[in-house]
Amino acid sequence: MTNRQTHSPYYAPTGGHPPQTQLLTDRAVFTEAYAVIPKGVMRDIVVSHLPFWDKTRLWVLSRPLSGFSETFSQYIMEVAPGGGSERPEIDPGAEGVLFVVEGELTLTLAGKTYDMTPGGYAFIPPGSDWQVRNTSASEVRFHWIRKAYEVVDGVDLPEPFVTNEADVEPIEMPDTNGCWATTRFVDQSDMRHDMHVNIVTFQPGGVIPFAETHVMEHGLYVLEGKAVYLLNKDWVEVEAGDYMWLRAFCPQACYAGGPGRFRYLLYKDVNRHMKLNGFGSR
Repeated sequence: MTNRQTHSPYYAPTGGHPPQTQLLTDRAVFTEAYAVIPKGVMRDIVVSHLPFWDKTRLWVLSRPLSGFSETFSQYIMEVAPGGGSERPEIDPGAEGVLFVVEGELTLTLAGKTYDMTPGGYAFIPPGSDWQVRNTSASEVRFHWIRKAYEVVDGVDLPEPFVTNEADVEPIEMPDTNGCWATTRFVDQSDMRHDMHVNIVTFQPGGVIPFAETHVMEHGLYVLEGKAVYLLNKDWVEVEAGDYMWLRAFCPQACYAGGPGRFRYLLYKDVNRHMKLNGFGSR
């Protein structure tokens, strides 16, 4: 695969630590319906590490929490030169999506090797044989979204694939004159997929013109730009590098004020029955 992007248009955290003179007031918030993790929170003091990963640290943006958002986890991985993993995923039931925001990543998936650069996107089905390595001279940073795949009798597992955002044509939302578009990496009607990870783009002045209220949980990482986002009953300013985490049925909308476009990486769970937890279910 040949990727065209070498310079990253996406925001990626670099860690560090603020000075003692910095004010404590910030935009971080956690409520019963949503959470906002602003980019300034992603410092050295809050990084995590994983078994079987070399020269790697990560920021955990979301994880399953009972009573909140329960279907997925999302990390920003930072791998130093020479780092990576020969055994990245230890849960055989987990599927994943990788999305590169900075640097270069070598991915080996199902026996094939891919050189991923900014915009690089990989879907990894559960039980896959895969490895990652940073063979470049600088850090690589990428999102890793994980979900426990929901097997359905009679529905095949989805196949692995690797692509780049630059090679996928965005789909304009109806009656928006191009102000609102979504880059979809899988067909919405493909029942093999129980999660979608898309990129949503708003041009300046573009809006979600109603308060979306739906069953899908969301993770939204702002790749570019800034906007005012409605979360439950609160209008919150967000910018590149911020992360929003929404539980099911949390009302949401946004207004992209400019001056540039507003873009985010979006997770949602799809295409499965709601679990009934045994209440009258047979």
